[in-house]
Amino acid sequence: MNAKRNQFMIGVLLILGILVVINIISIRFFGRFDLTKNKVYSLSDASKNLIRSFDDRVTIRAYFTEDLPAPYNDNRREVLDMLNEYKAYAGGNLQFEFINPEGEKGEQEAREEGIPPVDVQVVKNDRFEVKRAYLGLVMRYEDKKETLPVIQNLGSLEYDISSALKRLTTKHKLRIGYTQGNGEPDLSTMKQAYQALTSQYEVTPVNLANGGTVPTDLAALLVIAPQKKFTDSSKYQIDQYLMRGGKIAFLLNKVNANLQTQYTQPLDLNLDDQLAQYGVRINTDLVRDAQCATISVVQQQSGFTMQSQVPFPYMPMASNFDKENMMVKDLQNVVFVFVSSVDTGLAASKGLQAEVLVRSSKRSGRQSGFFVIDPFHRYTAEELSESGIPLAAVVSGSFKSLYAEKPPPGIVSSSSLITASPQTRIIVVGDGDFMTDEVARNPGNLAFFSNIVDYLSDDAGLITIRSKDVAMPPLDQVSDGTKKMVKYGDLLLPPILVIGYGLLRWRNRLARKKMIEAAI
Repeated sequence: MNAKRNQFMIGVLLILGILVVINIISIRFFGRFDLTKNKVYSLSDASKNLIRSFDDRVTIRAYFTEDLPAPYNDNRREVLDMLNEYKAYAGGNLQFEFINPEGEKGEQEAREEGIPPVDVQVVKNDRFEVKRAYLGLVMRYEDKKETLPVIQNLGSLEYDISSALKRLTTKHKLRIGYTQGNGEPDLSTMKQAYQALTSQYEVTPVNLANGGTVPTDLAALLVIAPQKKFTDSSKYQIDQYLMRGGKIAFLLNKVNANLQTQYTQPLDLNLDDQLAQYGVRINTDLVRDAQCATISVVQQQSGFTMQSQVPFPYMPMASNFDKENMMVKDLQNVVFVFVSSVDTGLAASKGLQAEVLVRSSKRSGRQSGFFVIDPFHRYTAEELSESGIPLAAVVSGSFKSLYAEKPPPGIVSSSSLITASPQTRIIVVGDGDFMTDEVARNPGNLAFFSNIVDYLSDDAGLITIRSKDVAMPPLDQVSDGTKKMVKYGDLLLPPILVIGYGLLRWRNRLARKKMIEAAI
């Protein structure tokens, strides 16, 4: 008995020792298995690198009301799991706590921190009731503070937290400029796009009219939907900014199209020779696509006025992206508005590398010249016979100045001319309106615009986080026979297994009883 007792005690101590060692290892080393296709439940490398760079402690207070019903209870659990991942990689420089804002004092504290209450619907005593809840985060670093007032979209949770942490810990924001003076819209009127940029960058207008210059400290320059011709002096300023290694996005309309009047007119911006020098051209045409968004139109039927949604091929819903380029590879779709085709055929002859970022679908076509836009026109197969028309491109390399072989504007000294650039890049899109509020409601549009700016400013990290896809994959389609087999299998297999197990036990008991009787 003593030997058995000693063996038992040794076994217990051995198990306890193993558990202690496992706990010590788990504290010192963090690991997690994520079997999803895009690793959507694991932090991206960009987030890991961001939090590893902290040189001081970040504290996060999560104001979350407890005991919320589904689906709101998922928000708390997802935030807790995500913050645990951040903490694991932060090397002690990130701490967080969850606070349940109870009572008047707790709710006042949450509101003072910038976390507003939200109304959620709950079922209590078999009745729907509205409950006031708090679902927000407050982050502090040194003397700065960032707030995520309401955690709603779990799909963008990592991006929301990482972008807030980046804003919090970045010492100086990069400057992004956008041209003015040639009929461009003020970027601040595009509320969603402007808010997305100003959260990460210092955004400043660059007026090139009347001899204005491009600041040398810009991380990127945006040329968005100008309506007037650029003067030679304005083109020179843009050219020399690129020659100094600057990065530019040309988001241009080459055709003025008005859906109200249903007429189109070519738009001359006096930039064709400059873009051609940089290896790219925006054609004076409009691309139509069978894969498109819908518009609301008013029709007269039987004396009644009816409003209906009809497909509008001149608003292509592009989903044919370059799967190798981080700007677009994870996007679902981008809706363009009267977009023109892009030609990159000149790039190779100038020693530049061109990549087409977005193409039309397999059923598309183009229209040029003066023509009438008819929302009710039904396009034939011949009118949609083209496939993969380029709509946006990036060109990179060492660019040659537009003025390398011709004199610059007279007011500029030739001695200060830079004739070739270091390695840099430009992005060209045949639509200057895809980021406006009317179409930026499509998530892909705003993501594409933000990715363009991040890519030009060398901030690739946020692109990889923003584009992570957390949508559930569709179920595989199966035959009707397989469906019936699975259905009846689910119904019949469990009771058959139970009955079989019962019969097996009954037979074993009978056999044991016979053995006992035989022994007696």
